[in-house]
Amino acid sequence: MNIRLFKPSLGEEELQNIREAFERSWVGLGPNVSEFEKQWAEFVGAEMAIGLNSATAALHLALAAFNFPEGKKVLVPSLTFSATASAVLYNRLVPVFIDSDPVTLGMDLEDLNKKYDKDCVAVIPVHYAGHPVPMEKLVPWAKERNLKVIEDCAHTAGANYKGKILGTWGDIGCYSFEEKKLMTTGDGGMMVTNEPKLFKDSKAMRWVGIDKDNWKTAQAYTTANKDALHWFYELNVLGYKYNMNDLAAAIGLAQLKKLPTFNEKRAKIIRRYLDGIKNIQNVKALLPFEPENYHYQMFGIRSEQRDDLMLYLKSKGIATGCHYTPLSVQPLFKPFAKDCAYIENEANKFITLPLHADLTFEEVDYILEHIKLFCNEK
Repeated sequence: MNIRLFKPSLGEEELQNIREAFERSWVGLGPNVSEFEKQWAEFVGAEMAIGLNSATAALHLALAAFNFPEGKKVLVPSLTFSATASAVLYNRLVPVFIDSDPVTLGMDLEDLNKKYDKDCVAVIPVHYAGHPVPMEKLVPWAKERNLKVIEDCAHTAGANYKGKILGTWGDIGCYSFEEKKLMTTGDGGMMVTNEPKLFKDSKAMRWVGIDKDNWKTAQAYTTANKDALHWFYELNVLGYKYNMNDLAAAIGLAQLKKLPTFNEKRAKIIRRYLDGIKNIQNVKALLPFEPENYHYQMFGIRSEQRDDLMLYLKSKGIATGCHYTPLSVQPLFKPFAKDCAYIENEANKFITLPLHADLTFEEVDYILEHIKLFCNEK
């Protein structure tokens, strides 16, 4: 077998949406993006959504929405993808790395409280692998200290936690549609809020500083409004080239319809993994997965023989990964790191196993069989 670690699940529906974009001859920032934003906002129960070319861009603009003074601090987990902390640096702010909860691997709330000081202006909880940070505790804690909350939901989409969709607990939620995620647009991201005033400059910031729907302008000056000054625009904010395009949104519109089915398939696969590793010595689940309740982008295990096991599985055609090397040990972020001892030691045990909507039970059983064979031989 040759089993991929991650894989997008794509079909004729996505191709048909792309064909329609081709037939309209509008493949940049256009009506598909607007429709995708509308449908995503409805899906998660947010008042406003803005489509972007990545979740990295979403995190950057989410922090930029608050215009924090340069040099202020943002609390971020050490166990996360680089984008979470890079977005802090993009805004000329200082990342403060938080250790992981030993059970869930989300932010350790005790360490969060210990490392907070008066220079902190925001906190970015990451729902690692898709498992929820206890937002019912974090949000009140943040509000008491006047901290803004930006949820990094790159690993989950649509999960309901204690009556609210993840991504809507904080001030702004950020999602990823990169090819390995729960659904994809190839590359892409979305930011949402229930306070639209926070996004007053965000549409301009995503498109070189111009807050203007070009496709609407094109329609206006060729049809209804003959006197429209279609060439007029203003630059009031520093912008970036972060917009989503209509080809990506075309894929996203098809994927969003399939997302509930994708999530159901992933839940069944995770449950099969969990049942399978119960009888395998020396490995345990990465975190307390609840696949019937939450939506997970990754599944993994912990093993004291991480490197040898990963090499063994590779020899059997099974792709694996490690998510992640803690940012607090990365050279780029070392100057900001202090005391994330638990995750820096524990991460050396993490193995990410294949998980995607097209993974078969036969493949899962093959993976479990070889994990068991390796552990029995040791």
